[in-house]
Amino acid sequence: MCGIVGYIGPRQAQDVLISGLSKLEYRGYDSAGIAVHDGAQIEVKKKAGKLANLSTLLEGQPMSGSLGIGHTRWATHGLPNDTNAHPHATEDGRIVIIHNGIIENYLPLKEGLQSRGHEFKSETDSEVLAHLIEEAYSGNLEEAVRAALSQVRGAYGIVVTHVDHREIVAARTVSPLVMGVGEGEMFLASDVPALLAYTRNMVFLHDGDMVVLNDDGFRVMDLAGNPQERTIEHIEWDAEAAEKGGYDTYMLKEIYEQPQALTNTLIGRLHDETGEVNLDIDLDPGSFKRISIIACGTAYYAGLVGEYLIEQLARIPVEVDVASEYRYRDPLVSEHTLAIVVSQSGETIDTLEALREAKKFGAKTLGVINAKGSSMTRELDDTLYIHAGPEIGVASTKAYTSMVSAFLMLALWLGRARGTLSAEQGAELLKAARELPRLVEDALSPERVARIKEVAEKYAMARDYLFLGRGVNSPTAYEGALKLKEISYIHAEAYAAGEMKHGPIALIDEKLPVAVIATESRLLEKTISNVQEVRARAGKVILFLSDGDTENARHGDDVIYVPRAHEMVSPVVNAVAMQLLAYFTATALGKDVDKPRNLAKSVTVE
Repeated sequence: MCGIVGYIGPRQAQDVLISGLSKLEYRGYDSAGIAVHDGAQIEVKKKAGKLANLSTLLEGQPMSGSLGIGHTRWATHGLPNDTNAHPHATEDGRIVIIHNGIIENYLPLKEGLQSRGHEFKSETDSEVLAHLIEEAYSGNLEEAVRAALSQVRGAYGIVVTHVDHREIVAARTVSPLVMGVGEGEMFLASDVPALLAYTRNMVFLHDGDMVVLNDDGFRVMDLAGNPQERTIEHIEWDAEAAEKGGYDTYMLKEIYEQPQALTNTLIGRLHDETGEVNLDIDLDPGSFKRISIIACGTAYYAGLVGEYLIEQLARIPVEVDVASEYRYRDPLVSEHTLAIVVSQSGETIDTLEALREAKKFGAKTLGVINAKGSSMTRELDDTLYIHAGPEIGVASTKAYTSMVSAFLMLALWLGRARGTLSAEQGAELLKAARELPRLVEDALSPERVARIKEVAEKYAMARDYLFLGRGVNSPTAYEGALKLKEISYIHAEAYAAGEMKHGPIALIDEKLPVAVIATESRLLEKTISNVQEVRARAGKVILFLSDGDTENARHGDDVIYVPRAHEMVSPVVNAVAMQLLAYFTATALGKDVDKPRNLAKSVTVE
């Protein structure tokens, strides 16, 4: 989510850092800062808001030096302000760090450091790293960073420099880092676009890598200090392709970013030993008797999954409203209602107005939001951030699956707090939630993607589509139909499979593809019965089954296998298959999937 740039060489570091950070603005951020080593001291300058604010500051106060690190921050801990912006320095200013990710155990680490006399300037989890490195430092920066990271749990891309060393030390776990190799100079960044103006020779660091950059080049080792070989790759991408990470479209890039996005959503919030969830919200779980979920479009379907999960796990009555209708139906709202608004941008006007309506009647309010500092977050009582990172493609992908994952955690939290879930049940579901990034990575394996592409292209000329699901995967079917409509312009409808015989069955003929989500669940047998009704009327069944379900494969004209998952987390895994089906259908038809006609990413007019 954050942008990272580092440089060591003969150039003025300030220019390289600002240039690189400007190429990472597409990722989204709320503040920016740089640190430059002039040979005698490390100077830090940082500003909240746009990179232009920092550039304006530097015009009047330029920084001189040929070693530096820079950062654009997307806030996770602490407000988006000058103090919380990166880089962070130790009290004496001798060690400076930038960090992307979340330190899960930062609170006990911070308390320990404070008890030993360390003073903190910011509210961030990242500043803990600077103090841990300072405490471990005895003349060797590499060893100090290694010792500090051995105490840390979580995700990080960390870059460090010290006033006594002309070198940069960096390491990554989960958060990406790439090095650029120049002639007598070295570069570092969180993504390729930041470096293309200077070099096309890149080294992609692996998970668990540490690297030391100096004027002579670089050394890569693992976190135990064992040397590692990494290949220099020559990148031919142009600037726009680089922003897409080498993918053809932003949408495809964001589909493949989902394992990372889910990691960011879940990290630091799941506690295996207690079967409990820490959402870092102040909401009293006993202060309301019913829940109203309010959203539009894709977020509405995430809310429908949330309804199912909360009612199942926490036994609280839930209703889900389309935000554009909420104000006009005179909803029954009181101080005993928790209104949950769901929005990627936090700016969706219908949802914002619905939030204001709920507040007017005294409802407690919670947001499931991606964008920090948005209009909704300023008006909500509390916010559960999904931390999915910037989403540029108009058709939502990673924000949707992160929203569903956030609802799973909320349902778990409420269930444990209200006593409707035992510690054992909580631990089982928590384990299933932890598996989500791995399961989604599996769902994106080349073999699975190729199979979905094959099926999508087979039916790409269809005029209509039908999607069916049951239980917690009924909303997944609705989301699948929406994705197909949005980017391929094929008319698509979706129903709970049991509703098919109450009208939609009249549409079925030999020309109609029917995508059926029939993954492992307690309703699988009933879903297969609905499939047989489609087959009896010559409909073309695209059957999504859990791995290993060969018995039910005979009921599909085309079968797509997805990773086997716990029923309560299966909507996340199955949504990925829906996204790919829509994507490859649209590309087969030559559609612009990133900018579908008549649609906008953030709807800010009623």
